[in-house]
This record gives sequence, structure tokens and C-alpha cells, in this order.
Amino acid sequence: MKFSLDPRSLWKTYFSSVNAVVRAGLGILIVSVFTANYVRDEPLDLFTRLESLAYDARLRATMPEKIDPRIVIIDIDEKSLAAEGRWPWGRDKMATLVKQAFDTYKIKVLGFDVIFAEPDVSSGLSGLEALGKSSLQSNTAFQEKLAELRPKLDYDNQFAEEIKKHSVVLSFSGQNNFQETINDLGLASLPPPVFEARAFKRQPDTLVINGYSGNLTQFQDKSAATGHILPMIDFDGVLRRVPMFVKYKNDFYESMSAAVYRTYLDNAPVKVSIRDDEGDKKTKFKHTQIGETLIPLDDDGAALVPYRGNSPMFRYISATDVIRGKLNPGELEGKIALVGTSAQGLFDLRNTPVSAIYPGVEVHANMISGYLDNSIKQSPPFQISVKVLIILLIGLPLALALVKLNPIWSTTAVVAAALLLLAVNLYWWRANYVLPLAIPLLMIGTLYLLNMAYGFFIEARSKRQITGIFGTYVPKELVEEMAKNPANYTTQGESRDMTVLFSDVRNFTSISEGLSAKELTAMMNNYLTEMTQTIQGERGTIDKYIGDAIMAFWGAPLLDKDHAQHALYSAMAMQRRIQEIGPDYIKRGWPKLEIGVGLNCGVMNVGDMGSSFRRAYTVMGDAVNLAARLEGLTKEYGVGILVSENIVKTVPSVVYRELDRVRVKGKLEPIGIYEPVGKQGELSEEKIDQIDRFHRALEHYRAQRWSDAEALLAALSHAEPKRKAYRVFLDRVANLRAQPPGQNWDGVFTFATK
Repeated sequence: MKFSLDPRSLWKTYFSSVNAVVRAGLGILIVSVFTANYVRDEPLDLFTRLESLAYDARLRATMPEKIDPRIVIIDIDEKSLAAEGRWPWGRDKMATLVKQAFDTYKIKVLGFDVIFAEPDVSSGLSGLEALGKSSLQSNTAFQEKLAELRPKLDYDNQFAEEIKKHSVVLSFSGQNNFQETINDLGLASLPPPVFEARAFKRQPDTLVINGYSGNLTQFQDKSAATGHILPMIDFDGVLRRVPMFVKYKNDFYESMSAAVYRTYLDNAPVKVSIRDDEGDKKTKFKHTQIGETLIPLDDDGAALVPYRGNSPMFRYISATDVIRGKLNPGELEGKIALVGTSAQGLFDLRNTPVSAIYPGVEVHANMISGYLDNSIKQSPPFQISVKVLIILLIGLPLALALVKLNPIWSTTAVVAAALLLLAVNLYWWRANYVLPLAIPLLMIGTLYLLNMAYGFFIEARSKRQITGIFGTYVPKELVEEMAKNPANYTTQGESRDMTVLFSDVRNFTSISEGLSAKELTAMMNNYLTEMTQTIQGERGTIDKYIGDAIMAFWGAPLLDKDHAQHALYSAMAMQRRIQEIGPDYIKRGWPKLEIGVGLNCGVMNVGDMGSSFRRAYTVMGDAVNLAARLEGLTKEYGVGILVSENIVKTVPSVVYRELDRVRVKGKLEPIGIYEPVGKQGELSEEKIDQIDRFHRALEHYRAQRWSDAEALLAALSHAEPKRKAYRVFLDRVANLRAQPPGQNWDGVFTFATK
């Protein structure tokens, strides 16, 4: 890199530094905005929505999608209605259902997602009772018969007595602004609360109701437990949570799923843990415990529903099959059963993350399954601190790093950060902790877009200029390196120590005559692509294509102190590549190509040259012309690469075979020409011996010891009959022996043509 005191260059450097500070400042500001979202009392609605969508996506992606055999749903379905009659059924049928479920099929617990709020009058007992109290009051026979029939016709009592015998859990509902109806008559009632108001110094936040729809007192009093079936609907209408407790008149009542699970554990005790936030004088539930099962709760006293998959994730059994005993005895032994309905008109549907149409009874089943598996997810302890820490640990390093990274590395860094976030998030998700995902990802994307947009609109102008000028000549990685400091590069002409390469396809005229225009175009496009990739792989700059010829140089526009070595290694790689692609060319019906390459290094003029009509970034000078002459001489000696003695002096890491000293057309001074054979340490002893013997033959040749030279050349030619250089010198020895050159001969061969 060159250092310039040009004021404009200094200004650009300073301005670039200011840009970096501005970009970093904007990045930190973005991180601050995302951090503030967690600190404020009410998070932004957009952020909340995105986080809910991210939660739903993780839930769907990790659901087990397997039916839980421990829980069954006794379904009041269309089949049951067809067999047993329209709903509501007489309580005698419900009594039979309970009796069959426990006595015949040995279930452990039966929960009703159905409320029995009104008396059953289907038996006609109420009418008979009315007659017995009026016109038939004095009819002894009627009164005796009525007394006999009363136990058989009192379906509610039959149902109540059957409930009393078994572990039956009922449910109730309620809401705010609820207008009590049947409850005003004193017929329905609530169960005893699990916690009374005096259990807490300050009552924790949870769902509050001021009215309810409960079960008839005779059922309520004889049930094992009763729980609410109220959902906690989120702002977007999706059921993701269930309140574990609801508050009515300062008392707390458990959910139906908790009541069923507690009954399943033989009436295990319920405990709660609360946390006090002195800052806002609020008390919140932390978790509840049923037996040994710990159920985490959020700030609203709700638990996340651990959906197992899309419905059905539990075995559905027609209620009529239970009533009529059509299942195998003991088939449901030890299971938890929930009574719900899928019949049209009775179906309790919910909008959930799994499906917009989801059976409400399965929500309770999923909760119970989660209790059994201890798979209820929760926010981490000190959740605000954890969320802020995630934002800062990801955001601040990215905000600072993206300022200095190019687009590829910026993209890599952003993708890596996102993948790391996902990996950590899913790891804790598997451990049942819900960490923020959407907001950190949004922050990462925002930082990335900021830096890409800022870099494109503010900083990319000079870089695009560099790319526009040099992009078609120079390897992409060099253009990127140049684009970091575009002020240090110019297209103005200057003299530099550089290396230039010329290559040409042997016998191209005859090759082109043997191919159609389409085939020739395809072959040359492929050949030039392969050679260009090889050249640019060694940091070379393509100057131009001249038909089948390639001109390239090293050392500009980017300074390269090893330009000669890179050029020579590129030439050797080109020869290897042309051999590698030969079999493929033959398969395509193309000829196998051979190329000659000439290399020279020295001082050259480089810059944007041409006319007002067309210009090109190219090199000129005697050193360039010599490289072109060397490429032409490769045919004379039958070698793939010829280099000048300048290359030999500059790149000692390669073993060379000196071929001759020549005068090329247009130059009076003789030059030594060499064939690079291989890198030091990679040649066999036999190959090195051949090179040494040829060098001794050259010494005899230049000393006019024709017989000694001829003997060595003949032996070398016999060992390598295809090497043209040996035959060239054998012919020269024969001619010079016949016509001696004289005592002043310098051993230089002069070429009269290019």
C-alpha cells in the first residue's frame, strides 16, 4: 500500500472513520431500543405478537405427535346421540356411564367437561309429584305407587349416588360481568375453594370472575373435586395458557385439569409459591405444586399448555360404547377419562397454536399429560434480567463488529449469531424454559440491514468504482482488498516491477478447422474459463484475450512483492490443468489441447491506456515484449513454459533447465531462456541428473567441443526421444561441425522471426 499526503486522501480516511463511529452508534441505539422493550411495563404490541408467533412455531416443531395412552376421552359424538337420543341425556344414562366406566372398565378418574346446572325432568317425576300434591293427594294407591317409583324416576339422585361412589371430577364456568341465572335460585353451587383470601398477605394476580355457572348442589357435594374450565385467551385470540386458579369473591378455585390430576394422585395436597414485587406492590404466583409435581406459572397465574400435536392426540371412545358395555372389560383400567363432546352443535372448539379448530376437552387432556410428564414450560427465573442479557450479549458485539466486516463476513457473522441463538434457545426449550427468540432475531436482522444499507448508500460508492474498473481483470478477493482503501489505487499510468505472462494454444488453426463454430465457441469458453481461474487463483490480473491467447500480469493494481513466484506457479498450474481436462475434452469430441506459456519480469508501464473510443488497464514495455517472444519460442524447443533469466534469479524455489541463450527479434542483447521443471525438493534424482547432463552438453556446445556435446545429447535423446530440445541441439551440432562458427562465437542463437 502506498502512503499519500494528499489532503483529499486524508479527508476520505477521516470520513471513513467517522462513518464507522456513526454506524456503531446507530447499532448501539438499536440494541438500546430492544433492551428498553423488556424494561418497560408494557412491551410493544408488535414485539409481543412476534414473540407469540415464535413460541407457536417452536411448539409445533417440537411436539411429540404421539397419542398419550394414559388419558382417554369419552366422546358424546354423533354415534352416541344416534344411539342414546338427543342431548341432554337423562341423568340415568349419565349414572350408567359413570358406573360402567369405573366398575366395568376400571378407570382411575373421570372428569366431566360438562356442567350439570339444571334438574333432570325427563323421567316425568316432577309431574307425578305435582299430581300427588294436588288432585291425587288423597289417593292412597297413587301415593303408594309414587313412593315405589320415586327412586327409579329420580335420575338426578341416581347420578348423584353414582358420583359419590367414585372419583368423579366436575367442572364449572364463569366470566366477568356474568349475570347469574340458575345460581340465583340456589340450585347450583361452587366447590370449596383451594385457598381462601386469608391465605395470602396480598392476593396474587390471576383471572377474576364475578359470576359462575356451576353444578346442582347434590352433584357438587358428592363429587371428588370440581375445577373451572376457563381458558386464558391471549390478545390474538389464541389459547396458549390455562389459569391454574380463578378468583371469585376473594377465594381461589383450581382448574379442572388440576382437580383431575389431584384426584388421580389420591387427593394430593396443593401448595403454591408466590413472589412479591415490592417495586409495584404486586404479588404474583411463581408455581403451584400438586403432590411432587411442580407446575410453573406466569405473572397471570397461568400455565402454558403443552400441546402434544394436532387432534386427536388421545384415544376417543364413543360414550354409547361405554354405556352399553361394548368395550373389552378392563380395557381402560387405571386410565384418566374425560367426558367431552364432538357432536355438531355441541362441539367446544378453541383457537390454539396447533389448530384454529381444536377440541376444548383436549386442552384439559394436554394439561394433565403435561403434569404427568413434568413438561409444562416456563419463563426463566429473573426473566427480565435474562432477556436483557440475551439482547446485550448478542447485540453489542454485532453492533461493533458489523462496522468493520465486509458483506460476506457480515452475513456469516449474522447467520452464526442467529444459529447460536437458535441452538441455545432450543437447548433451554428442551429443558422446558421459554427464552425470547423473535425479538433477538429481529434485532439481529435490524442490525444487519442497518449496516448493509449504510454501507451501500454511504460507503459503497468508491468501492463500486474500484469494482467497476478492476472487477473484470482482477480476482474478486483482490478487488475486495482494494475496496477497503480505494484511495490507494489509481488507473493512471506508472512504472512498476511486475511479471507478465503470455499463453497460446498449439496448432489452433488446424483445431478450429476441425470443429463447427458452435463447438469451437463452447470449447474456447471452457478453456479460457479454466485458465482464468488458475491465473486468478495465484492473484493474477487478466489483461486480455487475443483469440486463443491469454495475456496476464502480476503486481498491479495491487502491489505484490512475490509477483514473479505467483506468476510462475500459475504457469505451472496451467500446464497441469490442461492435462487434467484433456480426457473430458476427448469425451466431448474436442481435441486435447496443448499450450505454450512465456514469462518475464521487470519494469513495465501499467495503467489505463487506449484511445478516446476504447481504453483498457494494461501493461507495456520491453519486458512485456520479451514475454511474448518467449511464448513463441516454446514451439521451437518443444516445451510448455519458457521463462527469462530474470525469473530464474527472482524465484529460486524452482528447479530450471537452461535451454539456450538467444537473441529474439527486436532485441540486440542476448538472454538466457529456461524451462521450469518443478519445485525444489519435488524432483527425482534421475530427473536432476538429466538436467545436469544437459547443462554439461550446453557447456561442450558453447566451447565448440562438438563430439562431447553430441555424445551427451545422443544419450539424452535416446532416454527421452520425445524431447525436442535434444534434437534441436543435435541438428545444430551437426551444422556447426560442418560449418564452424569461428573463435569469436558467443554460443548465442539468433531468431529472425517472432
